[in-house]
Amino acid sequence: MATITAAAPRSGLPGFLKHPATGKLLLLAVAAAVLVPLADARWASGSWPHALTVDLSEPLGKASDWVIDNRDSHPLFLYFFGYVSNAVVLSVRAVYLVLLAAGWAGVTAAAALVAWRVAGVRLALGTGVAFLACGLLGMWIPTMQTLALMVVAVLASVVLGVLLGLAAGLSDRTYRALRPVLDTMQVFPAYAYLLPVVLVFGMGVPAAVLATVVYAAPPMARLTALGLRGADAGVMEAVESLGTTARQRLLTARVPLARKELLLGLNQTIMMALSMAVIASVIGAAGLGDRVYQALASVDVGAALAAGIPIVLLAVVLDRVTGAAGTVDEELGGDTGSRWTGWTGWTYAAVVAVAVAVAGRLTDRLDWPEAWLVNIAEPVNRAVDWMTDHLYSGVPYVGGTADWAGHFTTWVLDPMRDGLQWLPWWSVLLIVAALAWLIGTWRTALTAVLAMAAIGVLGVWGPSLDTLSQVLAAVAVTLVLGFATGVAAARSERCERVLRPFLDVFQTMPQFVYLIPVVALFGVGRAPAVAAAVVYALPAVVRITTQGLRQVDPAAMESSRSMGATGWQQLRQVQLPLARPALLLALNQGVVLVLAVVIIGGLVGGGALGYDVVFGLAQGDLATGLVAGAAIVCLGLMLDRVTQPTDRRTKKGA
Repeated sequence: MATITAAAPRSGLPGFLKHPATGKLLLLAVAAAVLVPLADARWASGSWPHALTVDLSEPLGKASDWVIDNRDSHPLFLYFFGYVSNAVVLSVRAVYLVLLAAGWAGVTAAAALVAWRVAGVRLALGTGVAFLACGLLGMWIPTMQTLALMVVAVLASVVLGVLLGLAAGLSDRTYRALRPVLDTMQVFPAYAYLLPVVLVFGMGVPAAVLATVVYAAPPMARLTALGLRGADAGVMEAVESLGTTARQRLLTARVPLARKELLLGLNQTIMMALSMAVIASVIGAAGLGDRVYQALASVDVGAALAAGIPIVLLAVVLDRVTGAAGTVDEELGGDTGSRWTGWTGWTYAAVVAVAVAVAGRLTDRLDWPEAWLVNIAEPVNRAVDWMTDHLYSGVPYVGGTADWAGHFTTWVLDPMRDGLQWLPWWSVLLIVAALAWLIGTWRTALTAVLAMAAIGVLGVWGPSLDTLSQVLAAVAVTLVLGFATGVAAARSERCERVLRPFLDVFQTMPQFVYLIPVVALFGVGRAPAVAAAVVYALPAVVRITTQGLRQVDPAAMESSRSMGATGWQQLRQVQLPLARPALLLALNQGVVLVLAVVIIGGLVGGGALGYDVVFGLAQGDLATGLVAGAAIVCLGLMLDRVTQPTDRRTKKGA
């Protein structure tokens, strides 16, 4: 009876008062009523108080000076880092000499034959065409330089990632210890990796390879651990009942069961290594990235595109080949007979590749013939000049791209930046806490607030809010375009087929290459930086949205259709609500990918934290670069917490 009496008043409450968020809002309102007057009386200005900052420039400067002073004499550098540097240089040089010795015909044949053995005839033809296109564009030598660096970096990344993944997959304690480290490694800006590596190894190939390894190893470690920890419990029990040792269970059960995750980790490592190899050109790594960077510095769009196309082709080929390697027991090679399967097929492929390489060497055809070069730089530059003359400004009625960039900066970016910087710092923390707590738990809110407060403690509050305004604007544009395009692709097979090649190219294109058309059309400034971020993040949002809408339960769709719902009603009332987890994931990935281009945007006038990292690298200022990189990590952590709802069913006591 007491239970009925206690429940009766609650049943009479309005519906909105029963919502879990209502209690949180009321508590936040009470806290704000108490804390806001006190904070306003103590800190009325919007800037972070100087008394609450920690100056890291002196200790980081001393560390940098010590490294520079002892780099040529200290045993740590002479007998450890020196040997590591020499090993990297010798490995890259050995791979590069092998590629040159095979000649363009031998390398092309070997790549096509590997693709044939792994993925079939169609991809083998595509691989051959991709390598030939690199030669036709006059980029054969830079492509081989990039490929040599890639081979060494990927092998080192895979070895390091597998070792870390094995440790995390077989030990819960190690997994918990490594998880925040891997999170930080993946969120930390790629440019910021270059600062300490250059400080220790100097400019050149060793620094580029080791920075690439640090950036590309986490996906391999994560997916290795995921595969090992997700091994089927029934299979593991059956294997253990046979009296096998821990090592036998690992080699005969866990690793084979994790094959797909391992191959996916290899795929992701290759893609991230290729992206980082291009960025590493800033510190002296030769190859395609250096050509793109030099062309970008001189605003030579044609030369940059000629070097950018081979990067995209390499990325697409490597992505497709490693992705196809995940298929199990698939008969490859079209209508080939059984004699082509297994080790026999690999033997035939190796013999053919060696024969082609030897033939090229005997006929003195190792270098790509100059008569076969296709110069696209001049026509591309003429097209860019035409676009600049006709689209950059002066377009009747709609205005030019420069006008769009100016209006976007004046009407969107400036008000958002000025508004965020006008807000008192404590009100920003309160807003972050409210957003994170409403969609998560108190732990989520605490993590987000601490991450945001760390930015102020580091002394980069103003630039961080400038960066945050650019990220929010880019995410808003990305979501509008991405959700609209994803809905269209989900509702039309033809639309999805048309979009697929464009999404493939945009997803595999390195961040540097996005700046080429952006600078040509929009000039320099914060608006072009936002445009580059939108182009980089849009494919992932479109793909996740399309997949989420397509995976909605067909029974629910059929039920709504039988009740006479229109297509718009089905989308609004059935598909979008049921696809909410996928849409939230698309939002989260959009935020992460937009933030990844912040530093690259600093090269085209984005300013704020991106400029600080670029300036720190250019001037050898370890403090400025690392502090800005750490602030970007904190910003990414905060945005991740306020865009990913926590499953309250698994968070008791929240």
